[in-house]
Amino acid sequence: MTGIFENPRHFVPSPHLCDAINGHIVQSEIEGGVHLRDIVPGTVLEVLTQNRSYTIEYRGSGQALISGHPVFCPQPVLVNIHGSTWGGSMLKERYIGRGMCLEFAPPTNPAITTSVIVEVRESSRAA
Repeated sequence: MTGIFENPRHFVPSPHLCDAINGHIVQSEIEGGVHLRDIVPGTVLEVLTQNRSYTIEYRGSGQALISGHPVFCPQPVLVNIHGSTWGGSMLKERYIGRGMCLEFAPPTNPAITTSVIVEVRESSRAA
């Protein structure tokens, strides 16, 4: 699929980061994903993780309606999408990336980190 999954901005390794971190960032670009800065409000994404299937309707400014978790968001809940992580404390802000874990925060709960993202795609469902 083209469009939101293409990244016209190529990563330039930072001399301030170690090779392992620069490598993770490059790998995230290879695996693919969605930068929230590149999608318009109203875009609906389907995010499949190792354990769940989430529906995310992007609202803009890092906020989205998300559903798909039986405890935290069985029905759409407005959350702030922090970004994706490799399982540690380093976060790729406002990015939903394959091979990474999504981190989002509902207003009444601490941040939630998903299992590893297997697939990210734009939904054919209208917002």
